[in-house]
Amino acid sequence: MFRTILAATAAVALASPVLAADFQSIPSDKPVADTMDALVAAVEGAGATVFARVDHAEGAASVDMELPDAQLLVFGNPQLGTRAMQDDLRAGVMLPLRVLVYDDEGQTQVLWPEMDDMFDDLTIPDDADYVEKMKGALQTLTGKAVE
Repeated sequence: MFRTILAATAAVALASPVLAADFQSIPSDKPVADTMDALVAAVEGAGATVFARVDHAEGAASVDMELPDAQLLVFGNPQLGTRAMQDDLRAGVMLPLRVLVYDDEGQTQVLWPEMDDMFDDLTIPDDADYVEKMKGALQTLTGKAVE
């Protein structure tokens, strides 16, 4: 089951235009797992849905390979994401939102795609209120993760 989820998540991530976006990141003084736990708590505390927590290092270890500690959180608020998809169904490739928490040579980093770039190739208005809400939520939630 874990391998199926990991493979599906990897396939979506590799096919996603999110990879063409710029990224924002902030450092955390906590280890990856603790930062991710704080992010999950912030997301759930805000009433959003956690769809998946993927441990990339664990996945690598399951096939006798190594990666630095890295976890991906897939989460969202269907009230916002559905509105984006109503404007352009292709937004479903980028949604739900994703945040990567990883160890970068001993420094934990929290990384997510820049919302201003995420929907550039879609028919989603740049000033859509739900885009601003997603952007604000990412800033707030990732900020809470590193407190």
